[in-house]
Amino acid sequence: MDENNCMVDIARFFLDFTVDESCGKCPPCRIGTKRMLEILNKITSGKGEEGDVEKLIELGNNIKVSSLCGLGQTAPNPVLSTIKYFRDEYDAHIRDKKCPAGVCSELLQYTIDEVLCKACGLCKKVCPTDAISGERKVPHVIDQNKCIKCGACMEKCPFNAITKG
Repeated sequence: MDENNCMVDIARFFLDFTVDESCGKCPPCRIGTKRMLEILNKITSGKGEEGDVEKLIELGNNIKVSSLCGLGQTAPNPVLSTIKYFRDEYDAHIRDKKCPAGVCSELLQYTIDEVLCKACGLCKKVCPTDAISGERKVPHVIDQNKCIKCGACMEKCPFNAITKG
């Protein structure tokens, strides 16, 4: 793992696995991990709110001490560890509505650098939603409301004028 991995999404991935593997015998694991996953899904989709991280910490600690088996007792660990060591990523998702690693697609925004854009039209041709507008020889612009964040434009641009962030 490196700076190209989103720690919030990594925590969500592992918790998603745990939720599927829970036997459902004890409520802390059966219900608590689902609530944690709902909060993580909310955060990675750009709908996180102040206080969500504190809810995750409280839920995680309660699940750890009250679950009956090892699965439930360790299920919150990826979330609690990523909060401990990468709290800034959670804060960026919640406060800034940005994913520092550029992984959480709902938080991405593709932009065209007017200086680097040569207005060749290649990006415009490959955009499946016609989100890119501009005439030849005039730098192009991406309509964020139409953009589905597929990245086709960025892949096609030979001038590296399109960035995601």
